[in-house]
Amino acid sequence: MKDKEYVQERIPHRDPFLLVDGVTSIGETEAKAYRDILEDDPVFRGHFPGCPIYPGVLIIEGLAQTAGILLLKPGTTPLFVGIERARFKTIVKPPCRLEYSIRLIGRKMNLAKIDATAFVDGKLSVKAVLLVTSLEQ
Repeated sequence: MKDKEYVQERIPHRDPFLLVDGVTSIGETEAKAYRDILEDDPVFRGHFPGCPIYPGVLIIEGLAQTAGILLLKPGTTPLFVGIERARFKTIVKPPCRLEYSIRLIGRKMNLAKIDATAFVDGKLSVKAVLLVTSLEQ
């Protein structure tokens, strides 16, 4: 298990837009990470007051950040360049742990194709194919 400090060493994102709290496993082509969704998250002041639902777009971004943790070299900035076949299966409400799972399914030059899924309590919440690349600094 790797903590937020490890995450910040791998990707340039910072609060309030760092959407990965820790990494539970990482290999050559796969990574698993998580985000603890809490009731006091600032996003719930506007989405939706009185009925907090974690935005699907932030789940997709958390998956892309997890891909960045797996793929990035130091000194690069991740660029999220595409989403294919995104499906939102369940509503994500606090408090819960959102678990991200990504797997590299292809690479062409500097473009990586990622199979991405997110789960809450073992139930599929989101699935998509993501396209990511990086910008040398």
